[in-house]
Amino acid sequence: MRVLLFILALSSPLLAAKPNVLLIMADDLRDFGGAFTRDVVKTPNLDRLRAHGTTFEHAYVQYTVCNPSRSSMMTGLRAEQTGIVGNDTRLRERMPDVITMPQLCKKAGWQSHAFGKLFHLGGGRDAALRQQWMDAGRSWHTAQAFEVTKPGQKMLEGRNVTGGALKWCQWGAADGTDDDQPDGQIAAATVSMIDKLGDQPWFIGCGFMKPHDPFIAPKKYFDLYPLESLKIWKDPADMDAVRKESVGLGDLGKAFAKFTDQEWRELLRAYCACTTFMDAQLGRVLDVLDQKKLWDKTLVIFVGDHGYHTGERQWWNKNTLFERACHAPFIIAAPGMKGGQVSESLVEFVDLYPTVTDFCGLKMPHEGAGLSLLPILKNPTASVKDAAFTLVSRSPSLHGQSVRTARWRFTLWSDGQTELYDHDSDAEELHNVAAQHADVVSELSGRIGKLPAFKP
Repeated sequence: MRVLLFILALSSPLLAAKPNVLLIMADDLRDFGGAFTRDVVKTPNLDRLRAHGTTFEHAYVQYTVCNPSRSSMMTGLRAEQTGIVGNDTRLRERMPDVITMPQLCKKAGWQSHAFGKLFHLGGGRDAALRQQWMDAGRSWHTAQAFEVTKPGQKMLEGRNVTGGALKWCQWGAADGTDDDQPDGQIAAATVSMIDKLGDQPWFIGCGFMKPHDPFIAPKKYFDLYPLESLKIWKDPADMDAVRKESVGLGDLGKAFAKFTDQEWRELLRAYCACTTFMDAQLGRVLDVLDQKKLWDKTLVIFVGDHGYHTGERQWWNKNTLFERACHAPFIIAAPGMKGGQVSESLVEFVDLYPTVTDFCGLKMPHEGAGLSLLPILKNPTASVKDAAFTLVSRSPSLHGQSVRTARWRFTLWSDGQTELYDHDSDAEELHNVAAQHADVVSELSGRIGKLPAFKP
């Protein structure tokens, strides 16, 4: 295993009045629905965290790809404002002086440490190295990335379901233990740091790599999901076609169009196995909160960086403006707040930064795009906004912006094409009713028009 470790001097006073902040991210973890339901996938530790906190059932990311979403979340700015719309632009390359959420806490006296993927680490060892060095000493006192499984791991089952056409589209049931995989190492390092810091106030980022591809986990997690027991998603025959830029684009769309039911089922099994593997590592981190009695002094946040299609519209990926990609898991367990709450209120991931600052008694260092969710933590029926916005960019000349309200999802493409879906009757967004609701199109176009200007 190659481990990237960057350590600066640990120099923070003991300030017991400051609440700890534990930010846990999962990579490519979608919401529940379709073929991926809570009745199918086993996530006992997510259930355990929900019992401690508030689950936001209508939480939406600002971009449906890893790096843009994480950059938006960590700065409290929309992707239109950061200008980061791909995995090839690092946050510090684009915004060298922006103060991120963990950086603000670090400056205010918290110990700040990162394990795994918090900002984007994609692009191989050199890119990950560059990103960690750029941000070490700013957001974090230490930043540790775990890139690969330990040497000698064997796949007991597995294959590339595209025959190698898409190198990432690989699943594998591995031998060895949880700690032979990056997520196991991330959990162990997080637990060790919590133990090491004792009573010092801390902001710890725990960024799990799963269920992101390649879909590899120890075999015992695959064994929980017999292949024949899984029911794959089937698109209805009367589903409306959409433009290629909406979904099904490029080499991915060509490869997925060739999938048999067997291949869809193998991928679904692997995705479920990787999700349960990640959930088990989450459990190890929650265990240390139990053992050290930290729940009443720690703000615990769990998020996915965006949603994911697991077969809907014959797509196995993110990077769309449909509900399955825009909607992601979001749970907050806050000291003094009732556990086991569920909120149906619309929230956005840009709301996370002002929520942390509000709870920690800090002030946003710049004008953010979000609003504090503290009112909803106090009362899950409260509301702080009535719309959530998501962007995708397809080229310098084409991008789409989508707005989700309680009833509607409306997507406006920069060339003027529109999509409108009525969630009161069409939760899977199968039928574009833009032509039948000109008034709604006009109203929601106006809402999108008030967003910060996007300049590709």
